[in-house]
Amino acid sequence: MDQHVPITLTDELADDVVTASARLNLASGEIGRIEYHDWDVATQGHPWERDDYEFTSGTLSNAGKDVEFGVTVNRTSGQYSVSADELLEIKVKAAQLFAGISGTDLAGRTGRTH
Repeated sequence: MDQHVPITLTDELADDVVTASARLNLASGEIGRIEYHDWDVATQGHPWERDDYEFTSGTLSNAGKDVEFGVTVNRTSGQYSVSADELLEIKVKAAQLFAGISGTDLAGRTGRTH
């Protein structure tokens, strides 16, 4: 089963917003296959390398519904990722939003029989 889902990354700079398509690994939280839109890394560098870089967020979309989340950038290696806590929250929100599954259902407590 493929554990990689397409996401949109948004790097916020002081006076600019840089977007990219990427893949989130739902098992590890690592983000890869980043393709910037209207941003030339060869001439402009990576957004996170700039002095005016502020933060990065991600969006997982399905059928017009979105789940937004925080993204960490290791400014030494350039690796984008989400924390384990953030990854769990993404999974819960995505299940609730996209499939109509409640947090209780996800925890395995789907109801009681009498």
